[in-house]
Amino acid sequence: MYPETKKLSSREPVNMNESDLAFAQKIGEVAGTDLNACLTCMSCSGGCPMYSYMDYGPHGIMRLAVLGLKREALTSSTIWRCVGCHTCAAVCPMAINIAGVMDYLREECLKEKVHVGDLPLLEFHRAFLWSVRRHGRSSKVELMGHHKLLTLGSGPKAWFQDAILGTKMILMGKLHLLPSRLMARGVSQVRKIVSGEWLDM
Repeated sequence: MYPETKKLSSREPVNMNESDLAFAQKIGEVAGTDLNACLTCMSCSGGCPMYSYMDYGPHGIMRLAVLGLKREALTSSTIWRCVGCHTCAAVCPMAINIAGVMDYLREECLKEKVHVGDLPLLEFHRAFLWSVRRHGRSSKVELMGHHKLLTLGSGPKAWFQDAILGTKMILMGKLHLLPSRLMARGVSQVRKIVSGEWLDM
């Protein structure tokens, strides 16, 4: 599922002729941060718990953003494998809002309708929001079932790889078959926050 080597260590060159500095400025404005303050010290990637599963890593995405390499940034797997834990921002010596940059790039990727760097993860995001809209909170069993349906093209192995672990968690009381719901008023308030537009993109 994950690449063996990082894209940065690949011999495939990045086309610098595609640089769009206006894109870099837009990212900084929307994320409310100064991209040019980045020292490329790699503290963000050093603290990131998902770094080994990414193609560029947070520091690589920051370089792509500063250089205005829009296509490379939007099609990377890094922006989808970021879990939004804000560790990168916490350890950044320049207090750059890297998580905000990731949020903007994900939104821009969907808006521009470009190739998604990790489609199964995008489908997981959608399945999560679908579950939250239905119940006001996520239902884990329903979430995984819906995600498996969305990623049906991944093959039978993807369908059954979590079955043993899931069964153990159910028997230990860690997973509940029936979803817990909020009060009707709470569900309606959550639905106002989680719009259906993102789910359909």
